[in-house]
Amino acid sequence: MGFADDHLIPLVDEGLGNSAYLVDLGDGRALAVDASRDLRALRAAAQRRGLRVVFAADTHLHADFLSGALQLASGEGAQILASAAGRRTFGHQALDDGDEIDLGGLTLRALATPGHTDEHLAFLLLDGSHPLGVFSGGSLIVGSAARTDLVDQERTRELALAQYRSVRRLMELPDETALWPTHGAGSFCAAPPGSARTSTIGAQKTTNPLLTAPDAGTFADQLIDGLGDFPPYFLRLADINRAGPAVVASTPGLEQLNSGQVRRALADGAVLVDARPVAAFAAGHVSGALSIALRPQFATWLGWLVELGTPWMVVRDPAQDAAEIVWQALKIGHGVPIGELPMDVWDGELVTFPLVQPDAVAGRRVVDVRQPSEYEAGHLPAAVNLPVGDLPQSAAPEGPAVVMCGHGERAATAASLLLRDRSDVAVMEGGPWDWAKATGHRLKEGR
Repeated sequence: MGFADDHLIPLVDEGLGNSAYLVDLGDGRALAVDASRDLRALRAAAQRRGLRVVFAADTHLHADFLSGALQLASGEGAQILASAAGRRTFGHQALDDGDEIDLGGLTLRALATPGHTDEHLAFLLLDGSHPLGVFSGGSLIVGSAARTDLVDQERTRELALAQYRSVRRLMELPDETALWPTHGAGSFCAAPPGSARTSTIGAQKTTNPLLTAPDAGTFADQLIDGLGDFPPYFLRLADINRAGPAVVASTPGLEQLNSGQVRRALADGAVLVDARPVAAFAAGHVSGALSIALRPQFATWLGWLVELGTPWMVVRDPAQDAAEIVWQALKIGHGVPIGELPMDVWDGELVTFPLVQPDAVAGRRVVDVRQPSEYEAGHLPAAVNLPVGDLPQSAAPEGPAVVMCGHGERAATAASLLLRDRSDVAVMEGGPWDWAKATGHRLKEGR
């Protein structure tokens, strides 16, 4: 087997659409690349193979998750490797373009690849002088290049031109060089849809549409044209990573709250997040609660709809893992919840709303809360597109509304926001293709 099969372990965060990497260096030592603050999967993988992380490399000041490098330094004694240009304020080995780290048999070479961020580094893994693969972070990714509007939107084009130069530099590597990006499908850093998360330089030369751009200007136009919305917490995480997130030694527990404690916290500005499945939330929830069903995307919607630093509480089904809720919050910058409210101790009234089948929405006002790109790919002909992330600032159309998304979870989130001001809201179970199958009608594409 080749190096990637034997020694490289990708660790995919399906919810954020990112990959961390664990590299077996031999003799029980390992390199971690772009590990998030939630180290459960990485530590489990290291334990299975009897590895201790001795190096923790970050390609850039990530906007979509908090780095776990400091936790690896604290818990495993790992040496942190990061760009000198990132001006991190904690102890690390600051690297400039061309600097090399002896990993003990292998070498890691820093390649300045600005564009996605100013201080971005790619890390080329070498066996002697032979390139094995490149950890490309958010520069060259499978089928695209990562977005350039997260540092400063006024510098989006400037950074897109820098991204062009960085991508062209990586394309000078041998075709057989493996490509190991951090950002992949599902990432708001603008990875295209698709199941492939790794590739090779040669494969990208023939399949990546951005690489057909004849010049830097065309490349920048194509990259910028594909940018969509992103969660607001993206604008804060880079600064937190520069200062260094607080180390979390172990999984914090959740204090159980009673009705009075919850009411007082809500009056003081806390948010109650209901992580139960959609059906349970629809059957009865605390007035004003925000529905974010626990799933891989829980962190994204928590960060999108609850401002970082806002105190929050949680409602969960007893079968749901409390640690999963806590770590999803911690990895995107939220604090630990004040506590949790068991629904069987709530002594107040409950709010309900109906769930309707796809073939029962005829004659109702339909609000599609998916992203514009999803809406344009196929939607109910009369549906109004209002992304759930825009709802706190935008009002839904007046009159009874049926809210829908791709499966039902985002629709329930949107319904929970709308129900704070109105009662004439229902949620469609399933998505647009379920409607098409149930009714025999065609979906409309475009706007």
